[in-house]
Amino acid sequence: MQINIAPLPADFLHRVRTLGVDDQGQPVRRLIAKGGEPCRDVLRRAQPGEELILASFSPFTQSGPYKEFGPVFLLANASDESTDRDAFPTTQGYLRERFVLRAYSSDESILDAVMLTPEDYDATLAKYLASPEVAFVHARFPTYGCFACRIDRT
Repeated sequence: MQINIAPLPADFLHRVRTLGVDDQGQPVRRLIAKGGEPCRDVLRRAQPGEELILASFSPFTQSGPYKEFGPVFLLANASDESTDRDAFPTTQGYLRERFVLRAYSSDESILDAVMLTPEDYDATLAKYLASPEVAFVHARFPTYGCFACRIDRT
């Protein structure tokens, strides 16, 4: 199965890092990582002492009842480290022991959702991406429900 993990939008990254404003027009929070914070821009957990930004983000482009905003951590400064965007991010503990996959339609409505583990996600993700009704899939952290990443077909 070929996938693409969508990067955070470049305009969002510029706005939060340079202007200090998030998707809701609020000031971002700058902090020093305690270690373990999920960095959405590089798809890994933060190391203690790294400079982070906490900002409100919406992974949706259309208005509607499913459009939501939530907190995301990202590195305070752009990084040139490589990020594997053609493999599901279960390495380096990014998604940890449980996560949720949500399948969305082209109008950004939820079609289905399920909680999984790194050992059992592949069949569900393959089923979602094989369905013509599914436009994209989100991975989410289950305890806080926060957005982890968007998965697209390639």
